Amino acid sequence: MRDMRRRFTSIIKNAASTILSCRCGGFALLFRFSMIEWQVFFGRGTVMGRYQNIGNTQAHAVRAFFFIGGFGSASWAPLVPLLRERLSIGDDVLGMLLLCVGIGSLVTMPLAGALSSRLGCRRVLMAVSLLYAAVLLEICTVDSLFLAVPVILLFGALMGCVDVVINVAAVIVEQGIGRRIMSGMHAFWSIGGFVGAGLYGVWVGALGLSPMQSTAIAAGIILLFTGLFGRNLIPYSGGGGKLIALPRGIIVFVGIAAFIAFLSEGAVMDWSGVYLTTVRGLDLALAGVGFSVFSAAMFLMRLFGDAVVQRLGQRPVAVGGALLACAGILLVMFAPVDALLYAGFFAIGIGAANIVPVFFSLMGKQNVMPIGAAVSAVSTMGYLGILAGPAAIGFVSHMVSLQAAFGILAVLCLVQACVGMYVFRRIS
Repeated sequence: MRDMRRRFTSIIKNAASTILSCRCGGFALLFRFSMIEWQVFFGRGTVMGRYQNIGNTQAHAVRAFFFIGGFGSASWAPLVPLLRERLSIGDDVLGMLLLCVGIGSLVTMPLAGALSSRLGCRRVLMAVSLLYAAVLLEICTVDSLFLAVPVILLFGALMGCVDVVINVAAVIVEQGIGRRIMSGMHAFWSIGGFVGAGLYGVWVGALGLSPMQSTAIAAGIILLFTGLFGRNLIPYSGGGGKLIALPRGIIVFVGIAAFIAFLSEGAVMDWSGVYLTTVRGLDLALAGVGFSVFSAAMFLMRLFGDAVVQRLGQRPVAVGGALLACAGILLVMFAPVDALLYAGFFAIGIGAANIVPVFFSLMGKQNVMPIGAAVSAVSTMGYLGILAGPAAIGFVSHMVSLQAAFGILAVLCLVQACVGMYVFRRIS
């Protein structure tokens, strides 16, 4: 209450100062300034970084929650076979359960922007992270299919909400700091994924802990990061907007670019091993090498991507990255030797790494939709690409060939480059 009175007094003082200092148009300036102050006071509205003190502390906090997102996703993956064994279900039922993750994410992604606008990024991320940890523990103990369905739906919903809100926070912090940080933010998601997957093997394999004990440690790490960094998150969001974020105007084209980017990533993740073993005839032990090279290249490029974008510019990185990914796919398709084959996967990873971060950064420069709603809409379209990509590749492979399916990916990358050029002409 005391703090509220202090802030209210500050509003009155600033208003009086504005009136006294303005001879012409003083009341117009007063109205504008007071509206900004009023929005900050009640924690609503579009409050950008230039009105708040945003620095490295806030940036580190957002990086920590990108880490939490990747770490939580990686902690879920080892629980899938354990869940299958505990529930005594077949692969068909397990596939339906895994589909619940995607359904849950698709439900919350269009809503997450409006939720962050009303409650603020800090409140949403802290609440969701706490639930994230609790649901991971619940997945370790659920023993009936009837209970597993809502639990996994909730887990997917939390994943989708985290994905949207951390990007909203990253866009606002990037604008407040005034330099590129988005690519590095996404790199921390990858770091969280690597750490989560690696530590599970250490805890279970090396230390002999039970899955429940290892998951409890993972949940504890999520709670620890939430407690340490949550208070430094920005308390506000990227503006208002409707409850359900539907893309419109130039945001539709940004969403198409994100859709292609995530579709390509999902296709490489799910089908690269099949391609290497069936089309290229490699040994089964080498099936995962292609995706490993792709992932390593993407991680390294995102780690240093901010410096690259700062030096070359957003348009060359996004458009050139799409063209490089296209060249990498063609190299995977037609490489005469295995070394060039892996070079193709490396080129895909390098090219695709910064496309989505660059387009998310653009959400802070457009005025078609509030930032929160724009990020929510683009994230939803991108996630649709992740879900649709592997299935579409499988359909084309069945109807024609897997080689032809990868050829379609190359064409889509060219489309992505053209869409990117159009978006940059409209926004930048």
